[in-house]
Amino acid sequence: GILAGSLLFKLTRTNTKTEAFTKELEFTNTMLIEVDTQKVLSNSYGTYGVRDRGIFTLRNLEYSTDTIESLVAKQGRFKGEILYLDGSVVLKEKGGYTYKTEHANYSQKTDILKITAPFVGVRDKNIIKGNTLRYDTRKKEAFGTKIDSVLYTTEK
Repeated sequence: GILAGSLLFKLTRTNTKTEAFTKELEFTNTMLIEVDTQKVLSNSYGTYGVRDRGIFTLRNLEYSTDTIESLVAKQGRFKGEILYLDGSVVLKEKGGYTYKTEHANYSQKTDILKITAPFVGVRDKNIIKGNTLRYDTRKKEAFGTKIDSVLYTTEK
């Protein structure tokens, strides 16, 4: 009877999966300021944010640096040195173009914005449209695919 009872106990016992709580931080309406010993590197603002397994996710992200006036998206995720942007992404350069797209990522280390979806760039009357764009915010160099543009130059 004891042997049959122990076999029955082992057969009916189910393993329950327990999910570990991994959320490290949660906040609302918060500004994050990244600094080094010399200066402010970047400012980030989000209406809601969470850090889970080392990844910061921000809703209604507003991001800026010394070369970027503003980088806005419905959602942004910081994974290491890369900021992944999704939904109504708008980059306004200081004294330059304004780019609009739905998906992009920005490397904080190299200051390169990679637009991974169709985009439109506007500066005064100048308009650039394309499928993808790699933009170096330090050097002000852009490389794109399937570019269609209207550019006005000064007459000489």
